[in-house]
Order: sequence, then structure tokens, then C-alpha cells
Amino acid sequence: MLEHKDHFHGSDLEKIEKIYGIKKEEITSFSANVNPLGISPLMRAALIDHIDVITSYPDREYTALRTRIGEYAGAPIQNILVGNGSTELISLFIQMEHPKKALILGPTYSEYEREISLGGGTCLYYPLKEENDFILDVEDFKKYLNEALDLLVICNPNNPTSTSIAQKDMRRILDECKRHDIFVIVDETYVEFAPDMAAVDSVSLTRYYNNLVILRGVSKFFASPGLRLGYAITGNMDLMQDINTHKDPWTINSLAAVAGELMFTDTEYIQKTRELIAAERRRIYEELSSWDSLKVYRPTANFILARIEKEGVTADDLFDHAIRQGYMIRNCSTFPFLDNRYFRFCFMLPEQNTALLKCLKEML
Repeated sequence: MLEHKDHFHGSDLEKIEKIYGIKKEEITSFSANVNPLGISPLMRAALIDHIDVITSYPDREYTALRTRIGEYAGAPIQNILVGNGSTELISLFIQMEHPKKALILGPTYSEYEREISLGGGTCLYYPLKEENDFILDVEDFKKYLNEALDLLVICNPNNPTSTSIAQKDMRRILDECKRHDIFVIVDETYVEFAPDMAAVDSVSLTRYYNNLVILRGVSKFFASPGLRLGYAITGNMDLMQDINTHKDPWTINSLAAVAGELMFTDTEYIQKTRELIAAERRRIYEELSSWDSLKVYRPTANFILARIEKEGVTADDLFDHAIRQGYMIRNCSTFPFLDNRYFRFCFMLPEQNTALLKCLKEML
């Protein structure tokens, strides 16, 4: 049984290897939330033909890349900022806004609180309620928005709950934030996995709300965390100019820029990914919903959150049982408002998902 207190991130395969003596190549990571199809075949085939781009500096404006992102996301090129992964952009926007008091919708990704705290700000959390299946009650939430807040951070769809806020409800939140002069960051890392992306996507709202920035990346949907390529979309031109004035040039290397130009055009890969995730999400949710030993929450991203109902079994126990068979799930007890009964895993290829379900059932 696990004696230490480590709760592993999807990128911590080296730590797993050291502690458990399992080669990282033999581990199937259901924790990283990365597209199981791997990288775009179009990008893979074409990238070698563009290898010589590393002999030159990238375009400081990243015009070709931003144009391609604009076509893909449905945003004007002047509203797009690119960065070294969405994590860098989170940091940049928080530094520029320099919030004294921020509200975060939780449980969620810890990097938001970390960046706000590093800048000297204070973080408050509005908890998504388990009794509502972690679905946001917008009317109740609006009561907590006031002039004392500078910043609101929302992950949509949310990690780890896999719940999402519809665009029509996001408008209601933005209207209230506009009234109280609150800036809003919406992290859409997982939006491309949503069953109906158009119903969740908030990019079009940046045309009407200058207190909004959307953050996205290629790590999850495009299975390219090593590229460190992210982008932001905002209609606030003053903020965009401010950031461009202060940010370092060439934060994206030439190869990553070209890769981005290629992957966003691979429509066959994009469609295949959405179909695979939709089918496996439906199958796995229906299967787990039939288990008396679990409470599962309807997912809208490429992963599912579950609460263990079986007496005497914790997320630590389940993690330990799964990793010894080469399957890495995520113990969610380090997320705010969740305890050692909650775990999360992402959807991989059908045969891998079936093997994990068999493994989990052995203990549950």
C-alpha cells in the first residue's frame, strides 16, 4: 500500500518509475487528459519538410500562426496572442491585471491560485456543489460577484469535475462581472472535447465583452504538451497592447509555430478525435453509472470524475491497485473541496478503457 503522500500529475511518470519500479514506457497514463490518438498525422508528415525553419528566428508577430488560429477558433487575428503554453499566458494576464482579490470556481486547476498568490493577491473560492453534481448554479453564483473582486477565473469545461457552463449562462456571468468591473479569465483547455462545442465555446463573446480573455492550448486535444504552444483571445485592445509591450519576444520556437499552423488544419484528425471521445465518454459513463460502488458525474470533457462509495476503499487504494497493473489514474484529494474518495481518469483507446474498467472493478 502507498506509504507516501505523493499525488501524481499526469506528467510525473519518472516519479512513478522511481517509487514503483515500473518503467514509464509500460504505464498507460489515464491522468494526463491527452488525446489518445497522439499527434496530428498531417503535422507529423509535414513537419520534417519544415525542419529548416529552426535556422531562422520566428516572425516576432507570429502572423501566419495567429491567422491559422483565427480561422480555427473564429476570432480576428488582432484579438489573438500566442505564448509558451497556456500556463505562460495565465501568468501574463494575471501579472498585467495584478488582482488584489480574485474569485476562482473550484475545485479546479491549482495554477490559477499559485499565480495570483505570487503577485500578492488573495484568492477566494466559490465551490461547485456536489449535491448539484458539480454543475454551477448561476443565480446563486452571481450573488458572490461584487466590487471587492478584481478577477474571476473559470475553467470551462472544468478540471477535474468535467462539468461545463453553457455560453448563454456565461453571458449572464459576464454581464454581472461587467457591472462590478471584474475581469474574467476563461480557460478553455478542454472545450474542443465538449459534446456540443458551440454551446460552450465563449470566443464569440470576446467581441462584446472587453473584460474577458479566453485561454487555450494544444497540450490536450492535439496531444502536444511538449510543444508548449498556447493562445489567448480577447477583445480588449488596450490590454493586448500592454501585454505585447511587456512580454518577451520569440516565446514560441520556429518549429512549434509551424506545427501549430499545420495541426489546426487537420480536419480529419479533429473529427476523428471528437467521435472517439464522444463514443467512449458515453460508454464509460453508462457503465460506471451502473456500479453501486461509485457515484459518477456526467462528463463534458475527455475525462470523468467519480466518488468511491464502497466502504474501506480510498482513492489512494485505487491508485495503488491500478498503477501496479500499469494504469495511472488521478487521486483528486489535492483539489479544493474534494477528499480521498474522489478520483479522475481520461478516456483513452477503447481497448485501454476496457482494461482499466476491469482493473477498477476488481477493487470496487
